[in-house]
Amino acid sequence: MSEQGQGLSDQDEAILALERVGWSAPGTKERAIRERLGISPTRYYQLLNALLDDPRALAHDPVTVNRLRRRRQERRDRTR
Repeated sequence: MSEQGQGLSDQDEAILALERVGWSAPGTKERAIRERLGISPTRYYQLLNALLDDPRALAHDPVTVNRLRRRRQERRDRTR
C-alpha cells in the first residue's frame, strides 16, 4: 500500500474496483486478478484484508469497504 498520509495506490484502487464487480462464474474473479493486477489470488486477498483496515480505503469507497468488513466479521463470528 502507499505511504500513510497519501491517497490509495493505483493497485489499492484496482483491488476495490474488482470488489465492486459481481462475479457470476467460478474462476472469473481469480482470472481477472491475475490478468488485471498481475498477482496471485492469495496475494490479492492478503492485500484486500489489509486494505479493509485502512481508513483511506474507507474514505475512498465506504460502501464497498463496509460491505466487505461486514462479510469478514460474519465469517469470523461463524468460526467461533
